[in-house]
Amino acid sequence: MPELPEVEVVRAGLAAAIAGRTIQKVRVLHPRPVRYHPRGAEGFASELAGRNLGIARRRGKYLWLPLDNTDALLVHLGMSGQFRIDDPDAPLLPNTRVLFDFADGGRQLRFVDQRMFGGLQLSPGGAELPQQIQHIALDPFDENYDPIRVARTMRSRRTTVKRALLNQSMVSGIGNIYADESLWRARLHFNRATRGLTQTKAVELLDAARSVMTEALDQGGTSFDALYVDVNGNSGYFDRSLHVYGQAGLPCARCATPIVREPFMNRSSYRCPRCQRRPRS
Repeated sequence: MPELPEVEVVRAGLAAAIAGRTIQKVRVLHPRPVRYHPRGAEGFASELAGRNLGIARRRGKYLWLPLDNTDALLVHLGMSGQFRIDDPDAPLLPNTRVLFDFADGGRQLRFVDQRMFGGLQLSPGGAELPQQIQHIALDPFDENYDPIRVARTMRSRRTTVKRALLNQSMVSGIGNIYADESLWRARLHFNRATRGLTQTKAVELLDAARSVMTEALDQGGTSFDALYVDVNGNSGYFDRSLHVYGQAGLPCARCATPIVREPFMNRSSYRCPRCQRRPRS
């Protein structure tokens, strides 16, 4: 699933390509991406026609497109959602689900989603912050984000460090990839109890998360396959810089110990068994 860096790359691409443009027509080719709209696909299309788009915004893994009357189009990419900017007469990619034509006759916005876990929905009055995501915590790139406060909250909870990083109501935008990379940088095992952390160590972990995601942003995000690309179809290449995630059996960049893969919450965690020692019972 795209995490903060990947969603931010898409947001920036949308901001450059469609801000200030007027939607002329929307065509919903499959109803599932707009499944939350109360009036269905036809209502979704009719309510967006004629609306002007503002600059795309983001919180955590969600992004939204402000509309001209304080509403917003809220987007979650799910597992495989993509926005693509193409000429109107260009062939449609497989799994193209929604088409947006603009009044200027220029390049078309297309929503593509192979697995169809992603979604588009209107958010009345949501131009500043959609009501649907007001429970989502600030992410490390928000100007109001305070790692000291988040560290205190983390240490007050009876949980473990990776679960805390993945808790979107505590800090948003971090998923499995960047949690593992952050924990490696902070030399913490994923099952380390948050209550056992010092404030300094908790802030160090949060700073590591921001640092690794900043580096990922600079490289266009992490792409393991064609399911994540930017609006022009380009893949990110941060996968070449990953130290633990997906690196099972390869030597740790710090100590040369082989990286291990272990089960975690119906998924996997990757760590260095020497740099990230298992906590005592």
